[in-house]
Amino acid sequence: MRVSVIIPTLNAGEELNELLKRLKSQSVPPFEMIVMDSESTDGTPKRALTQGARVYYVKRGEFDHGGTRNQAAAEASGDILMFMTQDAMPADERLIEELVKPLEQGTAAYAYARQLPDDKANLLERMSRENNYPQDSHLQTMEQIQEKGLRTFFCSNACAAIRRDVFDHFGGFEEPVIFNEDLFMAAQCVMSGKHVAYCADAKVYHSHNYSAMQQFKRFFDNGVSMSLHPWMKKYSAIGGAGSSLVKHQLSGIAREREWLLVPKLITESAAKLIGFKLGMHHKKLPKSIVRRISMHPLIWRQLSKARNEALSEAAASKEGK
Repeated sequence: MRVSVIIPTLNAGEELNELLKRLKSQSVPPFEMIVMDSESTDGTPKRALTQGARVYYVKRGEFDHGGTRNQAAAEASGDILMFMTQDAMPADERLIEELVKPLEQGTAAYAYARQLPDDKANLLERMSRENNYPQDSHLQTMEQIQEKGLRTFFCSNACAAIRRDVFDHFGGFEEPVIFNEDLFMAAQCVMSGKHVAYCADAKVYHSHNYSAMQQFKRFFDNGVSMSLHPWMKKYSAIGGAGSSLVKHQLSGIAREREWLLVPKLITESAAKLIGFKLGMHHKKLPKSIVRRISMHPLIWRQLSKARNEALSEAAASKEGK
């Protein structure tokens, strides 16, 4: 099968050269590489073109996690769409081979890679990656929902691949979307009886040393996305993903005897929880505050536009009855 790699970029820097070089040297090289650039000012498009990628452009204020990827997918001709972020780096030459294997074999419709912490990752981030991306591969299926809840739909477009026919069947990613476009696609797959594969042998280096404020903003956006999908709420209380992560991070602190990290863990965990709760109730907050505490403030214009259009359609439908 032909693999189209899609990468949204914004000032990706010199690392983009290394990323694209590693992709081209894969045991299963990509059929094409497509870069969607959001008005970079550091020469990112030129770097991409030099490495043989096709470059398309989107205005920074119009970037959307779902819509921008959909635009790129419309330009792709591969049988498999592989999505990456600019800061995910293939760990070896077998990334694509291992990631697309369950798609080619027909055991899954959507697959995502194992994310390893890079050399700069702190202990809490290393524990987070270890908890979310274990050593063993697995399938996520409908039968697991009652036990694992939202974890059944977990997926990450930092490095993931989906069969083109499945992607088209569901109409692409939801748009506009502030967060979790990958999770929502995975949920559609699982709820329709398809499988999502976690491929532990497909590995990328990808990690972030977020501050407590960055975690707050990130989880605020996460809460917003969940509030806009109320059908997801009944699954969020199942599985205890948040508490599981904290326990795992505490075990890492104990193992390394890094006791001074306990206050940092408490602060970060509180920031995540408060951010998520506020995001769930963002409609009660002033719009100016919402944009200020969001990690993706530019998306709110599109979300507001989509909401107004939906309200107009609902009103027109009501009048027509």
